Amino acid sequence: MVKAAWESFCKATHILLLLTLTLTPSGSRLQLTGVLDDCFCDVESIDAFNNYKIFPKLQKLQARDYFRYYMANLKRPCPFWADDGHCSIKDCHVEPCPESKIPVGIKSGNYNKYSSAANSEEHLEACEQANELGAVNSTLSNQSKEAFIAWARYDDAQDHFCELDDERSPDAQYVDLLLNPERYTGYKGPSAWRVWNSIYEENCFKPRSVYRPLNPLGPNIGGESGESFYEWLEGLCLEKRVFYRLISGLHASINLHLSAKYLLEGTWGEPRWGPNPNEFKTRFDPAETKGEGPRRLKNLYFLYLIELRALSKVSSYFERSIVDLYTGNMKEDVETKNLLLDIFKDMQSFPMHFDEKSMFAGNKKEAKSLKEEFRLHFKNISRIMDCVGCDKCRLWGKLQTQGLGTALKILFSEKEIQSLSENSSSKGFQLTRQEIVALINSFGRLSTSIKELQTFKILLHDNR
Repeated sequence: MVKAAWESFCKATHILLLLTLTLTPSGSRLQLTGVLDDCFCDVESIDAFNNYKIFPKLQKLQARDYFRYYMANLKRPCPFWADDGHCSIKDCHVEPCPESKIPVGIKSGNYNKYSSAANSEEHLEACEQANELGAVNSTLSNQSKEAFIAWARYDDAQDHFCELDDERSPDAQYVDLLLNPERYTGYKGPSAWRVWNSIYEENCFKPRSVYRPLNPLGPNIGGESGESFYEWLEGLCLEKRVFYRLISGLHASINLHLSAKYLLEGTWGEPRWGPNPNEFKTRFDPAETKGEGPRRLKNLYFLYLIELRALSKVSSYFERSIVDLYTGNMKEDVETKNLLLDIFKDMQSFPMHFDEKSMFAGNKKEAKSLKEEFRLHFKNISRIMDCVGCDKCRLWGKLQTQGLGTALKILFSEKEIQSLSENSSSKGFQLTRQEIVALINSFGRLSTSIKELQTFKILLHDNR
């Protein structure tokens, strides 16, 4: 039934896809087609699924109050090197959301609660009584109590792939994502280079014998060609290849956003943002990237598949009645959840999901060790986001990193995701509101990137 529906959908969009896929100019040689590495899905199927089915609905969902307000601490110090200083360009600035604009259900402070019942005074009193009666034996010493709390936090932290902001910090502020869109700000140079260089060279996996920098912004010291680079990448185990492709895909997606929302010459002194085909070619054209541009874009598609699979897998978690995406506006909350479940239904119909069970398999001890190494490497990357000098770049970097980290938590958590029949919110797998908002907006950014790629194909054809 699902397969037949999918085949029918593909036939309906086949002509539209042919129009866009054949618009690549011969001069740019940007041929982005075929099957992706390390999975059984192809570029054309993702284009059809995303551009005509998922993207329009995601745009509506991200505009909903529950998903447009994200809390971030943009003042956390860089833990790895001396402060490079903050970007003074006005477009780097982030405007925090005034307290009066934040929906009452979001600013209530119960970040792990979803429903109006969970935020009621009666519920809070019941929680306090439960804590007094059964949380920790009152005859235990303070030292023992602290140890129990530390163990609980440690157990929960084993699921996290990201360094999370402390939402109780006075420096943590809500940001309206719609009023602070991701786009080109002018932030570049040594500071930006250092961030990406640290991500690639110090956190991605590679054999010691390879001298060629992983950072596409760095110089080709070893003189190795793009082909030999990917030859040694194929020699790594699946998990280490996946790690690199996720980082490369995230980098490609961000570069696409900056190329699509580039600062152009405006009229009457007003700034104007729009697509810049020359910037896109600089970052992705095979002739200007030593043949690596299309591979970077394929890694974007691979990242899309990873997050798509995570969202499909976690759908049952959101089907539970306790999860109602509470903002305080009952009518909008119901509409928001219905729209989210409708998107989940579409995602589950996609027939070529990535199989996460293919990772961290084999010898249990070795697999567990590799998984922990994978998790800590990615967690380190989330900490590097606090070293980004441009506040707007830092905001979107933190959000997209946390979104991907949440997707990895969903795919590889040892805790079973609750089904519709399990309404307990105190045990098992859990997501905070911050993780949910980051997950949806992160996937929304990937969906937008793939949609914008279609736009660039058309622009490049028109500029031949």
